Formats: sequence, structure tokens, C-alpha cells
Amino acid sequence: MEYCVFIHTNHKQIVGALVAQYALRRYSRHSEKFDVQIIHTKDHPFLREQEGREYLRDGVKRTWLYDDLQSFTPLRFMPPELMGYQGRAVVIDPDIFAVGDIWDLLSRDMGDKAIMCRMRSGPKGFIDRCWASSVMLLDCARLTHWLVEEQFNSMFELKRDYTKWVCLKLEPRESIGVLENEWNDFDKLTSETRMLHNTRRLTQPWKAGLPIDWRPAEKFRLFPPLGWLMRARRKLFGEYALLGRYRSHPDIKQEQLFFGLLRECVEQGIVTEEMLRDEIQHNHVRHDAFEVLGRTPILSA
Repeated sequence: MEYCVFIHTNHKQIVGALVAQYALRRYSRHSEKFDVQIIHTKDHPFLREQEGREYLRDGVKRTWLYDDLQSFTPLRFMPPELMGYQGRAVVIDPDIFAVGDIWDLLSRDMGDKAIMCRMRSGPKGFIDRCWASSVMLLDCARLTHWLVEEQFNSMFELKRDYTKWVCLKLEPRESIGVLENEWNDFDKLTSETRMLHNTRRLTQPWKAGLPIDWRPAEKFRLFPPLGWLMRARRKLFGEYALLGRYRSHPDIKQEQLFFGLLRECVEQGIVTEEMLRDEIQHNHVRHDAFEVLGRTPILSA
């Protein structure tokens, strides 16, 4: 198909990915014009093959963990290959939920740009000029140099820094166009939002109460000693030790959106009750999910 939206995920975020896939269709008036595909880590064995090896991340050596919450992130560069370097693609993280029509993004004029996305927020955006590659509009024919397995493996030869890769610092600046923030709204849901990104992992609505299973940054521009403390914690106690638990999202509207979409997925058999119970058992979904579903208002049409 000439137009496709890709959601990259792993086993820990598969429920989010299925809800995201459903939301893209639900909120589009043109769903027959594009495909939606999930890119799953299990289908790309090169990610598992590097388990336990060191790679560079923001200049710091880290150990690659296939089981980490965000082990799917290298796959955000996979769509051009999957499209045969033809057509248009949008790629999103599994914690991003459309509330507007994705066709408006897929079909927009890109000018002469190969990539369109927004900047990261906070120091990563304002100081480091890091692009938010969590949502990208891609002209696949202009991205024939994206060879994901080869480029992923080069991180372990210490030739490629993960942070520079995902921040698009290895791309020519003139090839990147700027998207409106509403296409990747960071934990903000307003009447202008087109896609909501629950980017603050600590408060992802479907994770509240679970033990934290993601790796925090170990390099902080504004206060470097915090990075030293985080590295010491990891080396002394383990990857996820002393990190605490996920918290409830401060915006009840965002919780209600996710669980309203999830309820419709359950009703339509996209996510079965059996699957949801299994995900709860594996600590991928909060333990009170069925209670939250029961009290969540029905979404408007």
C-alpha cells in the first residue's frame, strides 16, 4: 500500500500498540486509504542477538537488554525498508493515541523534506536540539540509507551512539521538516491535540501501581551528579532496583481516553479478556485494569 502507519512495540507494550492501532482507525474518516501495521521486536531477531553487549548511549556505555520496556525503539527506523523505499509512512510509539484523523498527516505536503517531526521538550529539545522521532512522517524513497539491522549492530562496535541516532542528529538538518506539536502532544490532551503521547513513562495510565521496568537516563546536562548517582545505583543494586512504582496520570481525561479505547477493543475482540488477564499477570498492565474499565465513561462517537 502506498500509505501506511507503523506502530513499533515489544511484548511489554503490546496492549498499548493494539489500542493505538484501533484509535488510528476509529478517528479517521479515510481509513480505507491507508494500512496500519505493528512492528514487533519478536519478528526481528537481531535485537535479541545483541543481548548483554555494551553500546553507546549519550556517550555512556550501557548494556543492551532485550527485555527492557523500550527495546523496540530502533524499529522506528524500519518503515522505509518495509515499504520497499516507496510511498509515505508514519511511525509512532505504542504509547501514542490518535484523537484526530491521521490521513491529514499522511497526505500533507512535505515539500522537499524526507522526515517531518517535532522537537523534544525540556533540555533534550532546547539545549541538545533532539528531534522527537517517536512520531515521524516519512518519505520512504528519500530514506534508502536507513538500514536498521546494520545500523543497530554498529552501536555495539561503538561506531554509532544510540542517542544521536534516535534524536536524528545523524540526518542532514535540511532533510527534516517541523511538525506541529499537536501531532505528538506530550501528555497534553486539548481540543487541538491530534495524537496524544503518554511520553512520561512514570505516569502511563495502563501501568499505574506496577514496579518500574524501564531504564532512566544516566546523563543530565543541567545537573550531572544525578547521572553519577543513577549509574552507581544500577551497578550496586541492578537495572531496576530502587526505582519505585508507576504512578497514576495527573490528568484523568487521559486515563479515561486510554481505558475508553481499551473497553471498545475488548468489546470488539481486538484485546480479549484472556489476553488482558495474562498481561496483568505479567505486570505489563495495571492490576486493577478491569475495575478502571468498569468506571470509565463511554467515549463519544
